[in-house]
Amino acid sequence: MSAPTHYTRSPLFAAAFPIAAVSDKIDSAAAALKPSPTGIDLYSRFAVAGAVCCSVTHGALTPVDVVKTRIQLEPEVYNRGIVTAFRTITASEGAGALLTGLGPTALGYGFQGAFKFGGYEFWKKTAVDWVGVEKSRENRQAIYLGAAAIAEFFADVALCPLEATRIRLVSQPTFATGLVSGFSRIAREEGLKGFYSGFGPILFKQIPYTMAKFAVYEVAFENLVGATGKTKAELSPGLAGSLNLGAGLIAGMAAAVISQPADTLLSKINKTKALPGETIASRLVKMSGQLGVKGLFTGMGARLVMVGTLTAGQFRGLCKEVPLLTAEVDDEGDFEAFEQYIKFMGPLEE
Repeated sequence: MSAPTHYTRSPLFAAAFPIAAVSDKIDSAAAALKPSPTGIDLYSRFAVAGAVCCSVTHGALTPVDVVKTRIQLEPEVYNRGIVTAFRTITASEGAGALLTGLGPTALGYGFQGAFKFGGYEFWKKTAVDWVGVEKSRENRQAIYLGAAAIAEFFADVALCPLEATRIRLVSQPTFATGLVSGFSRIAREEGLKGFYSGFGPILFKQIPYTMAKFAVYEVAFENLVGATGKTKAELSPGLAGSLNLGAGLIAGMAAAVISQPADTLLSKINKTKALPGETIASRLVKMSGQLGVKGLFTGMGARLVMVGTLTAGQFRGLCKEVPLLTAEVDDEGDFEAFEQYIKFMGPLEE
């Protein structure tokens, strides 16, 4: 028995006569009946979207990251304002210096974004399954924070070697010519320890940063939606995008302040190799004492600009790439659109 013939309209005919044909309606109905993605299919979508958004936003802000890192490492030269630092680097090294570390930045934060956003949704769903729907309603902030922390830990394992390469390229312009040569030189001269000497600081930086980013974003978005007097489902695409952007900006600013001291220590510890006999802990204690509280917050202005912008861009981009499924609370304390969450994520066992 031959397979049924599938008829479609010519694109030229469709353009000339924009009236839905029967085949179009059949295709639309078939698409509507497709089951929502679950399991690895679902989380891979979050991972891909997170990878793209983080890679693009961090890559685009490489010049600001270069300025921020230089201010942290050589404040006596560059800590005279963001604009002045830009001009100083450009005048002494050329505009191309502002793109130093672009390769490891884009690749490293692509890996990190995949583990962070894909993992966040996975661990959030896992927590809801584990504690049950009712307790999840009552403890949603703990779920947000726990899921973010676990996801970020695994994300940092992937990010750390490339972040070490980026910082070495920015702090020592003659160290290597780019990602491959810089990565290879660290591997050859310092081994695994060279890539992970900053793992402690990156955890102290990224885990509080990610916990604050997701938790503050969830609360900020809930409140911004509440201020409109509408439910999330009633928002127009333009308004929803604007609210995502605003909530992301607020979350980014909060996360930047919380994680700034560890970010400074991360830049310092990756600038040079450890001296013989020095441990990572002893280096961090020594650096913290030398810097003091004021020194640990060096470069705060540049980082606020960078982190606020990239976080807003990530959440805005994710809003367009995949639905950001977050648990929201209405006036009665129930999850707004929780049925939609269950339908999309799969059945939640109590």
